[in-house]
Amino acid sequence: MNVPERVSVIIPALNEEKTIGATLAALTALAPDEIIVVDGGSADKTREIGAQSGATVLAAVRGRARQMNRGAQEATGDVLLFLHGDTRLPPTALDEIVAALKDPRYLGGRFDIELEGEHWMLKIVGALINHRSRITKVGTGDQAIFVRREVFNRMGGFPDIPLMEDIAFCRDLKRLGGIACLRSRVITSARRWEVEGVWRTIVKMWTLKFLYLAGVSPVTLKRFYGDAR
Repeated sequence: MNVPERVSVIIPALNEEKTIGATLAALTALAPDEIIVVDGGSADKTREIGAQSGATVLAAVRGRARQMNRGAQEATGDVLLFLHGDTRLPPTALDEIVAALKDPRYLGGRFDIELEGEHWMLKIVGALINHRSRITKVGTGDQAIFVRREVFNRMGGFPDIPLMEDIAFCRDLKRLGGIACLRSRVITSARRWEVEGVWRTIVKMWTLKFLYLAGVSPVTLKRFYGDAR
């Protein structure tokens, strides 16, 4: 398996004008080989902010899976890093990814997460997310999932489902090989948790994951819970 050299960062975005500027500024400072923003039909200035940063801006049908797959089609790197528009990478992120994937056992991986907000529970929530994903080897989109491009292509990309595409992808990935669980932390906005309520969001997110793992269709989950992300 080839040693990766080029990292393409793909950001699926929808109405992220309040956060994507900081994400792109932090990312640009790391000088990845390529930054691609895939917009799902934003009604704000997300596309303009992306273009002003120097990123390649693409349009896609709304839906994270479709947007990420669209970005991957255009990416030229041999590593694909999927980053949410409200998430900032640690300064050493790209070097850590390349170092991890020099080990042929690892097909991809994810970072630890830190939820940026004021509520005291957020540190505990972040620690639990990190612990769970380290044990299960299944990351979530908030944790900046990365994967060798050749493996991504072999898998056919993210499954075209309205929810849980990140969980489904990581479960399939770990069946093929090793997952690198990097301990450096990405910083992600806790706006959803604070707006909806931390306890309510905890119950909602864990219920969704339980029902999905129990076999409930993501289409059904989307119908009852709406856009949980």
